[in-house]
Parts: sequence; C-alpha cells; structure tokens
Amino acid sequence: MVSRFIAVDPFDLVVFGGTGDLAYRKLYPGLFHRDGDGQLPESSRIIAVSRRDQSQDAFRSSVADALKDHVDDAHTRQEGIKAFLDKLHFVRADASADAGWDDLKTFLDTDSNPVRAFYLAVAPNLFGPICQRIGSMAMDTDATRVVIEKPIGHDGDSARTTNAAIGQVFSEDRVFRIDHYLGKETVQNLMALRFANALFEPLWNSAHIDHVQITVAESLGVGSRGPYYDTAGALRDMVQNHILQLLCLVAMEPPAAFNANAVRDEKLKILRALRPIDESNASLVTVRGQYQAGASQGGAVPAYVDEIGPASSMTETFVALKAEVENWRWAGVPFYLRTGKRLATRTSDLVVHFKAIPHSIFGSSAGEITSNKLIIRLQPNEGVELSIMIKDPGPGGMRLRKVPLDMAFQDAFNVRSPDAYERLLMDVLRGNPTLFMRRDEVDAAWDWIDPILDAWERTGQKVNGYRAGTWGPSASIALIERDGRTWHEDVL
Repeated sequence: MVSRFIAVDPFDLVVFGGTGDLAYRKLYPGLFHRDGDGQLPESSRIIAVSRRDQSQDAFRSSVADALKDHVDDAHTRQEGIKAFLDKLHFVRADASADAGWDDLKTFLDTDSNPVRAFYLAVAPNLFGPICQRIGSMAMDTDATRVVIEKPIGHDGDSARTTNAAIGQVFSEDRVFRIDHYLGKETVQNLMALRFANALFEPLWNSAHIDHVQITVAESLGVGSRGPYYDTAGALRDMVQNHILQLLCLVAMEPPAAFNANAVRDEKLKILRALRPIDESNASLVTVRGQYQAGASQGGAVPAYVDEIGPASSMTETFVALKAEVENWRWAGVPFYLRTGKRLATRTSDLVVHFKAIPHSIFGSSAGEITSNKLIIRLQPNEGVELSIMIKDPGPGGMRLRKVPLDMAFQDAFNVRSPDAYERLLMDVLRGNPTLFMRRDEVDAAWDWIDPILDAWERTGQKVNGYRAGTWGPSASIALIERDGRTWHEDVL
C-alpha cells in the first residue's frame, strides 16, 4: 500500500522558540519527513526566531544534529538533509522586547509566499504579547495563521485573557490551538471506526457499553519541566487538554460532516454535558498522587520533591477521576480517567468495555466468559484490538477462551506512521482547523476543571504517595473497584 502525499502551497513558517526542545525534537524532524515526501515546495522557508546569538550556519548545523538524534534513518538521507537545511533560516529577535523585530519583518518582506504561519513554541505568557506585536508591525496577512501550544492559561480566567489578546489580532479561523494527541493516527482512526463502519455505532451507547477507561501513563519523571510542572500538576497538564479531547471523541454524536465546525460543535456539547465535580463530590470521584522514590526502567529514581528541589510540594503527578456525561446516549456509563508520571510503563490507551452477555448457555465447565473490550492503543505501538470469546480448538467439549483481533498499524500497512506533529503542521499550512481546539472548547474544558482545582484547595484533599514504577496510589484502585470494576492492563 502506497501513501499519497499532497504538497502544500509555498509558505513561510516562523517558529518563535526556534532553538528550543520542542522545535529540535518534534517540529524540525516532522518537517524534514514531510519535505522528504515532497510536500514542502522548494520556495518555502522555515524561519527560527530566538534570542540566542548564533550564525545561520551554526543553527543549520544544530538542526542537522537534531535530525540525526530524532530521525531513525537520517544517516542514509544526507542529500535530503542538505535540501531541507537549505529551507532553514535564523533570525535573532527577543519575543518579549523590541530587539530584532525589524529584522524579522524585513526578512519576511523579502518573499511573497502566499501562506505565513507563526508557531509559538514559547512560554504561555508570551502568546498575547507576540500576537500583539505581529499585529502592530503589520506582519499578518489574510493567509496568516498562528499556532498556540498548550497550556493555554493556568485557569479559566487566564485562558480567556490569553485568547482575548490573540483574538485582537487573529480571527478565530486563523488560530490553531494544537493538541498533538489529536494528530495521532489511532485517534483519527477512532473516528473512522465509529463513523465509517456499521459495526460499532449501533452499540455505542449505554445499552451496550458498561464503562470507558482512558489511561495516559508515563514512566519518566518531570525532568527539566520541573519549574513549570510544579505550578501546573497532572490535572492541568494532561486532563484539561489531552484526556478531555479523547473523551470527547469517544462520546460525541456523529457530526454532520468531517469539517472543523461540525466536529468541534459535537465535542463542545460533550464538554458542556460533563457532570460537575466540586466540593460536594471531589473526594469521592477524584484521586491525587505524587511519586516517591522507587525503581523505573531498571534503575533507582528519586522522589518528585527531590527531583524538583523544594522540601515539600502538594503538586499532583498522578490523577484519577470518574467522569460522567449527562445525556441520553451515555447516562449511567462512567468514564474512568487516569494519568501520571513515573508509572509502571509508558502507555496511552482508550478501552471501551462492553457489557457482559445477559446469560451463558455453556455452563461452568466452559470457563469464564469475559466481556468484550475494544482497545485503542495510542502509544507506544499504535493499533486497535478487539477482545472476543471463541472456542478453544480441539476435542473434549466446549472450552472458551479470550483472544485478540489485533491490528498494529505498522504491521498492517507496512509504512512508517507519521508523527502527530507532521500531520498537524500540514493542516496548519492548508488552513484546516478540524483537529485543533476552538476557543469555546478551551473555555468549556476549564469550566469543568476549575471547580475540581478549587475543591482540592478548599478541602485540602490529600495527595497520596505512590512508589515510582507502580500504577499509582492504592486509592486510584479503590476508586474503580468500588464500582465492581478494575483498571485495564495492557495484556489480554
């Protein structure tokens, strides 16, 4: 099977924070792959903006090193690397001051590429000021877009302030709030499974589904993100954006069409239908945790507080929640959400647990009949798995066993699965915002998250310790087992 890649129009992509970790680790490798597949026109320019004082040759050399680190076959693609590096440029400018902005404007004015995109891979407090300066210096055109990385605000009020500042310069259809989870192949296949097949949608409701689990687990600690993370925590860092977006894609009604407003309208309805969690119920349906010293990836690792420096911290590195969508389709179906750092393994999966059969005709000698599960693996090995019951082959009576119908995308299609940023960057350049968050989605997500944060602060809800290398605090197990259910493990 051969993938078909459609070139985008010539463009200027300006990356603020162009010498930062995100740019080297994700943006430049992603663009390199798209260039190698012929999607980037020859005249396109990728312009890194940074306060760092370096020559263009030094910048290109640093990107070449990053490609060798983050592109598997970079050593065999030297000619492609050279062609890609020729598209790279460096402009020294200060995102928070006047220095260098005139140089940037002059450089942009030297070409007439029809599409211009500004990617803000910088601290969130700079989103508004950078957009304001782009507007005041007349660097935006009708075909100009701006890409905003998470987090958008620290709470609902700050998010609205940031979005208002951006909106003074860029109309909503030109603002691309990126959530890289929405660019993952498996996440998009969730929509294909639901809406391109007659098999699942008739069963996609409370009559047939018992519950849904969403897990985003990381085996690493906070690392260099410690200063930011200690002011955010797992609820803001992961649940408010990535996990709620996944929940929306599972729970939303079929959109009228696969376009930006139709899809995002349906996601917004789910966010607004979430049962509130506040002081009245937060202690019953939420669990906070923080990793302590333990073992991870075969070696000893320190506790969170030792990793970030302060003697004590109430920041949660793990959170589990029981969410409910209050509408006709999902009434009575719990959504169990959990995410954390320093957990047993790195995995992200979405598991739809169907209800058990109402009656077994086979008797106890056939063995236990377990309910069907649809498992959508986001990482590390993207794929879709359906567990079903079959007869164990051979004579000797009816013996039942559970087996997986498993499709790993890498094996099924024998092609490299593009990184999420590759797809999303191309959508930005095409002006397609379907897989990006709309402003009212961000507001609705914070409207659900803020009362949880307030409840934790007002009640002083405990942050449970858990040993690094485990699946989180025991209270998270109790959260789901109170309902007679258990967390899914990544084995059948």
